[in-house]
Amino acid sequence: MQPVSSKTASPLMVIIAFATVYIVWGSTYFFLRVALTGFPPMLLGAIRFICAGTLSLIWCIAKGEKPFVLKNIFHASVSGTLLLFVAMGTVIWSEQTLPSAMVAILVSAAPIWFVLLDYPKWGDNLRSKSTIIGLLIGFAGVILLFGEQILKAFNVPGVQTDIWGMVVLVLGSTAWSGGSLYAKYKATGVSGMVNSTWQMLAAGILFSIASLIHGEVQHINWQIIPTKAWLAIGYLIVFGSLAAFSAYVWLLQVRPATQVSTYAYVNPVIAVMLGVFFGHENISLLQIIGLIIILGSVLLINLAKYQYSKKAKNIAEEIV
Repeated sequence: MQPVSSKTASPLMVIIAFATVYIVWGSTYFFLRVALTGFPPMLLGAIRFICAGTLSLIWCIAKGEKPFVLKNIFHASVSGTLLLFVAMGTVIWSEQTLPSAMVAILVSAAPIWFVLLDYPKWGDNLRSKSTIIGLLIGFAGVILLFGEQILKAFNVPGVQTDIWGMVVLVLGSTAWSGGSLYAKYKATGVSGMVNSTWQMLAAGILFSIASLIHGEVQHINWQIIPTKAWLAIGYLIVFGSLAAFSAYVWLLQVRPATQVSTYAYVNPVIAVMLGVFFGHENISLLQIIGLIIILGSVLLINLAKYQYSKKAKNIAEEIV
């Protein structure tokens, strides 16, 4: 999609793009779970990101981009390692033991870690009451989710594994925030498509190495992989890693960032619905409450950012 001003962007295209980001990104948690029925976790990540990155690279070359700039490749590889290999790797690994709906709920807390890790913006972010309240509420939601699992651990065998999966997910969310901040402060001016191409390829290479070390490639029986797993990984490549990301980048060009960021509220809801109705996953009332609390905290944090941005804009206009 080509850059378009917000005034000339087709309302229909905007609606389609939002629907793609909302539904596709929210559904990836469910389809990861399906893909894991046939593929080991590291090999799944390798196939997904090598294929998506290669297709994206071909597209960049066809569009006349200049993807082979060493500095850009290095910075994209660093952020891609954090965003896709570490953060997404924890999601894939955790979905072996945790319901996809719970994974989506915990990942939705990423904006909390983003605020805490954004050291250059502490002076602005932590001065806002809405941000402070949002952080406290968000932590309460995460603790609520952990609390239920810890209580179960005393009575239900195997729940300890679930707790470790949740801990890994929190670390993964932190890595996602760190990778996002690295990409923000180390921006090289390259197009978003070129940047994401090398992020995906770097992650794909690392997943491939990890898969070889774990012996996944050597021991997998390709003939017994179910059709639904192949279809799921195809969906993740085409829709999850290409279509949704392109729609997201385009929306950032034609709509306010605060409006585009609403995907953070919708994705976990979509994931929970798919997990419950199609994956037959069990989500407790406390987990639903935890989801609502976390989404409320993200709303408060984003509201504070929006108010600060609007205030800064008004001051700039007054100076001019």
